[in-house]
Amino acid sequence: MTESNSSILSLVDDSDKTVLNRIQSNFPVTSRPYLSIAKEIGLTEDEVLNRISRLKRLGIIRRIGGNFVPDKLGFVSTLCAAKVPEDKIALFTKTVNQYPGVTHNYKRDNVYNIWFTFIAQSVEEIKKNLKQIVQKTGVNDILNLPATKVFKIKAQFDL
Repeated sequence: MTESNSSILSLVDDSDKTVLNRIQSNFPVTSRPYLSIAKEIGLTEDEVLNRISRLKRLGIIRRIGGNFVPDKLGFVSTLCAAKVPEDKIALFTKTVNQYPGVTHNYKRDNVYNIWFTFIAQSVEEIKKNLKQIVQKTGVNDILNLPATKVFKIKAQFDL
């Protein structure tokens, strides 16, 4: 853990951890979900909202939103790995991130150093978008690794 990460974590108390644990799964579908959560964990709605806002500002919460199963909605998804020269990483990631179907984009310590997931309405659309990315960035070596079987796990981090 880096020093800056440990500094940020020192700003998180037990109530923050309770909120973080609660919002990860089974988010209430009500007109006032934060009130429902507040009642469950013994805080006020304002306290929950303020804590979530603060945790978002600190970068601990990246986003709050739904996760969908692409194929059940008529979409396809793939994992892509690209071999991107160091001097093109900024251009490449900025270009990739402009596509609404890109859900994750991250750097790895590997010859294929930039990985991203892509969701679209068809395999053809993904292929078309990958060709556009090649044209815009000059990065030619992009692996398209569509899933043949999904082994989805629930990512719940108990704090």
